[in-house]
Amino acid sequence: MIVEVIAVGTELLLGQIVNSNGAHLGGRLAEMGLDAHYQVVVGDNLDRMVSSLRTAAARADAVVVSGGLGPTQDDITREAISAATGRKLLFNEEHAAELRAFWKGLGREFPESNLCQAEYPEGAEQLANPRGTAPGLFLEHDGALIFALPGVPAELYQMFDEHVAPRLRRRSGAGGVLVSRVLRIWGHGESAVASCLDDLYHASANPSMAFLASEGEVKVRLSAKAASARAARVLIDPVEQEVRRRFGASVFAADDQTLEQILLDELRARRWTIGTAESLTSGMAAARLSLLPGSSDVFRGSAVTYAADLKQSLLGVPPEVIDDHGVVSIETARAMADGAARVLGVDVAVAMTGAAGPAALEHPPGSVAVAVRTPDRTRGRFLRMPGDRERVRAFTTASALHLTRLGVIGEWWAE
Repeated sequence: MIVEVIAVGTELLLGQIVNSNGAHLGGRLAEMGLDAHYQVVVGDNLDRMVSSLRTAAARADAVVVSGGLGPTQDDITREAISAATGRKLLFNEEHAAELRAFWKGLGREFPESNLCQAEYPEGAEQLANPRGTAPGLFLEHDGALIFALPGVPAELYQMFDEHVAPRLRRRSGAGGVLVSRVLRIWGHGESAVASCLDDLYHASANPSMAFLASEGEVKVRLSAKAASARAARVLIDPVEQEVRRRFGASVFAADDQTLEQILLDELRARRWTIGTAESLTSGMAAARLSLLPGSSDVFRGSAVTYAADLKQSLLGVPPEVIDDHGVVSIETARAMADGAARVLGVDVAVAMTGAAGPAALEHPPGSVAVAVRTPDRTRGRFLRMPGDRERVRAFTTASALHLTRLGVIGEWWAE
């Protein structure tokens, strides 16, 4: 069964509001094993809304419209559905009475503009909205199911589960589900990952494979359709294991796991503590490590040593190291990490120093040195980060935490 989502609102097109409803509906449809080939965002314009509705109903088995059911002049979803299906608008006196009673219960004067929420296209069913005053709509037209839900997320989520999902299940006749597993890989580019997995990509349509580059990592999504979630996971498991075999420790997380949580868990398992020494990132790594509840049993603190003299006075970096190798060097980063371990009293320390830009130091902007000190040894890497100043700082922070994880588990990234 194919379901199309139409999100209504000029504010979505202008970027004033993020289309979270579209993401939620897409996820719920996927969980139900239903296909969604298109999602459309259309502004508050009657002609364009009518065109979008007619197109969606012609190419999909069901259409879910989000938004445009409020009481203001630009809430025209009811009118658009009426025009798109050639049905006249009717008026529900019972719901109008409920609206008046609701406002009276609030002790406020009833705004007559709210009466538009009692209107509905002929033949449509008004869907109860327990969290708001705007009922949803459901009708069947030329073989397509058409639903309209309020744009307020809390209202839409509940009404989808109570009114839309059951009807879609009955019509589709399928009890199947779509399950996805997202493997997150660091240290390899998107094209390299895709090339390495090319045979797996072409070998199977169920599970299917997709790639997404995202903030310095590559996500590999494995999706399987089956009669149950357990059966879908059985299909995914051998492919997941093969991806993990090929990329080893570069697969750092799955689904919603975060790098910070993975790293802190690895440290807890070894009863190690961690601290940071940061120059160009100015505490960004420390902020990420301390963000999670309960992190204080592992993360002890940070030394933000932006100036060269503070690297010497606070962390004990020998002046000759900076004189001989420069501030942006593996040698300086290693000395910072060793100093942080000593000053902060931690088992593991990660240090970052570099040129965030736009001005160059002894190296071009984006030149970064990262060092990780563990109870076994201290190692460093020299990296080149792309982008402007903030991007360099963000990528450096992420790379430093990734290298720390690899250092902790004894799988240091290849020199």
